[in-house]
This record gives sequence, structure tokens and C-alpha cells, in this order.
Amino acid sequence: MPSKKYCSFLKKCPVFYAINRTNLLSLYKIIQMKVSEIIANTIDRLPTDYIFTYTDFDVEVSSKDAVVKALNRMAASGKISKLAKGKFYKPRKTQFGALQPSTYQIAKDLLEQNGELVGYITGYNAFNDLGLTTQIPAALQIGTNKSRRAIKRGMYNISFIVQPNKITRKNVELLRILDAIRFIREIPATTPDEACSRLLSIISQLPEAKIKMLATLVLKYSPAVQALCGAILEQIGIENSIVKKIYESLNPVTGYNMPISESVLPNKNKWRLK
Repeated sequence: MPSKKYCSFLKKCPVFYAINRTNLLSLYKIIQMKVSEIIANTIDRLPTDYIFTYTDFDVEVSSKDAVVKALNRMAASGKISKLAKGKFYKPRKTQFGALQPSTYQIAKDLLEQNGELVGYITGYNAFNDLGLTTQIPAALQIGTNKSRRAIKRGMYNISFIVQPNKITRKNVELLRILDAIRFIREIPATTPDEACSRLLSIISQLPEAKIKMLATLVLKYSPAVQALCGAILEQIGIENSIVKKIYESLNPVTGYNMPISESVLPNKNKWRLK
């Protein structure tokens, strides 16, 4: 309907209002039909899984409320699905039912803003991608440079892990590896020894430039992570000058609670891992 303020003004002119009320309502219906048509056509062109909001539709700012209402009506009718307040998607349908969007789609506004990377998916999903576990709980961890409260979207509980290094497209792969070292005791469906063996294999396959970057990035992690990372780098035969820098950053009398056996890391005692 036309705005309350506008209707109030018209009602002060009874003759004008009586003559034009029908025309005004007809005009409003046309505007509503146009908005609904724009929404329907836009949604038809969107891929399944893509999460969208009212900002994805080419309508005037004044029509925002109409867009939101139309999207909510479509969600209620089952034409689209609602992920969270103001967020919708076209579900991908299989013989087993509709699927939720990918983790990237669910979290994309938390990962990138205005073309700049501000977060990255880590935790269980990343550990699964690295081959460290086969489990993916309904929890999503995002590495970010700022502390944030946990939120819920769809089936996912999203928590945030503070990353001490600046996040860039070049170092995300390495940050995930360091996060796996950091949380090695918490990776589900595996043991610290099994996870460490897998990390030895992954890191040994990195090119030299990335090994050097990894050794620099780890210096902003906790001493325990530095010690385990240093032991892994030394074990796979990385250049001594790279390993030495990590070793010398550690307190020479402190031990680190990283339960890795000597069969996996024969040099664990040198790095005071226990």
C-alpha cells in the first residue's frame, strides 16, 4: 500500500482522495507486480546454492521492503529456502531431498568484503580437506584477524578463530596447515600421531618458497605450535637456517605439551615436546 504518511496527506483532501484512491491502488499493484517480476527473473538466473539478499536485486532503494516481503513469501511457499534473516538460496534438490549450500556460500560474506579477503575457512572442514579426518561436524570455524561472537546459519554453528598473521590469498593454505598443528589434539577421528604423519607428508611436498613463508608465519603462533612445526621441518630435512630461526625463538627451558611419539618424530626431545 502507499505510505501511511502519503495516505494521511491525501485524506486531508477528501475529494482528491475519493477520486484518486482506485488509481493509487492500481498503481501500487503495478509496482508490486514489477518488483515480483524482477525478483522472479533474477532468481531464475541464479545458480543453485548461491546465497542472496535483497541487495542482489536491481530495484530502487524505496522498494527494499517490497523485495524483502516478496522473498519471505517465496520462502514460505517453498520456491526458495531461507538460511538466516535476510539470506535466501535456491536449494539443490536430489532424490534424498534438498541440500544446504556449500560452506563457502554460507560463509562468503564473512570471508570477503569489498574484494578484500578478511577470513578463511579452517577447523574441521579444512582438516577434512587436508586428509586429516573424515568427519565434518555441523560446526564451521573461520580464521579472522578480529575476535567475533559465534553465530548460527542454517545447520551450521559458526565460530571464529583469531589469526595473528595478516590473511592473504597467498598464505591461506599455509595458515590452515598451522591451524592443524595448533589443534592437533582436537582433530576428530584421528590421533595426534596419525595427524602428525599426514602433516609431515603435506609439508614435505610444499615448494621451497612456501616452506620459507610457513616458517615465517609460525613465529606469530604460540611457542608450542612453533616447536612442533620446527620439529616437522627439521624431520623432513628443511634447510638448517630456516629451522634454526624457529628453534632460537623458543625458551630453552620450557617444555611443550604436544603428545607426538618418537616413532613419528625422532627429534621430539630436542624440541622439548612431551
